[in-house]
Amino acid sequence: MDVMKMFAGRPRLLGLGEPTHGDNNLLDLRNRLFRRLVEREGYRTIALESDCLKGLTVDDYVTTGEGDLDEVVRNGFSHEWGHFQGNCDLVRWMRAHNEGRPHDGQVRFAGFDGPLEISAAASPRQALTALAGDAVPQIDDDRWTNPAAMMDPSQSIGRSPEAKELRLLADDLAAELETQPHPDERALLYARTAVGLLRYHHWMADPSPARLQRLTAQRDAMMAANLLALADRGPTLVYAHNSHLQRDRSTMQMGDQHLSWWGTGALVSAKLGPQYAFLATAVGTIHEHGVGAPPPDTLEGHLYGLPEQTALVARQSPWYGYAPLDPANLPSIDGVVFVRDVTSS
Repeated sequence: MDVMKMFAGRPRLLGLGEPTHGDNNLLDLRNRLFRRLVEREGYRTIALESDCLKGLTVDDYVTTGEGDLDEVVRNGFSHEWGHFQGNCDLVRWMRAHNEGRPHDGQVRFAGFDGPLEISAAASPRQALTALAGDAVPQIDDDRWTNPAAMMDPSQSIGRSPEAKELRLLADDLAAELETQPHPDERALLYARTAVGLLRYHHWMADPSPARLQRLTAQRDAMMAANLLALADRGPTLVYAHNSHLQRDRSTMQMGDQHLSWWGTGALVSAKLGPQYAFLATAVGTIHEHGVGAPPPDTLEGHLYGLPEQTALVARQSPWYGYAPLDPANLPSIDGVVFVRDVTSS
């Protein structure tokens, strides 16, 4: 897959989107593309839609060999993605590639999502302690990670006096790093994470109808900040859901609420311009989940090899886990990677 022929220059951030999470067919395609970018195009980092702090464990392993592969994969990914063979294969290859190479020739791993799960957001303790050590007040993690707070703002600690005190501390620590000409890369990551997490918890405690939209927007803002930092490091392949990487507004239906916000790709593209590129992935069938051959008048149907159509319309998926491409977004997509049939993993 020689994707570089599509671009006038080498993008600093090349986004490869996926329409569904965790399929090993798609993860294998991602791995092959990353190897090619490393070997032929000088890419040195891959960034995944996974917890940025957990990802440090993976980065340490691929650069130094520290730890056990199985344990690193199990604990170094969020969303339980360490169970997928494709992610294990990626980490194994990266470690083998780095063996015996000087530091500046090694490939690096990064998570660029916040420490956020569907059921809860992490406590800010880890990020704050990494920055300030014993100067951080005692933090009860259980109060911050209460799963009831995800749907009930009254259960959130995010607007308590303790939370306000910690937001001031995080802001001060981040501001102190800005006074340094060459701040440590990981310190900056901890500072971004602490500030972002405390903002996220603040919006978790919001009782207004805009609560969920603000949470989704804050998550993507955290992702964008992490990607812009990685872009300063050098050419990076970014792998996440299409909806995060697209330049158009992201949308989601949650119950009776229609959410719409500017996602990671839109925010990064506004900063980097042509130095950000986005390839969306579409699939034809996922028979394992009841996604059969696409109708001929859809984008996927056109790509599936059926007769030419005069118009392309959005495809509907019978499985919640797969998000078809919206043809209206095609003008803002640099290319579409099409996988005709996704087989059982």
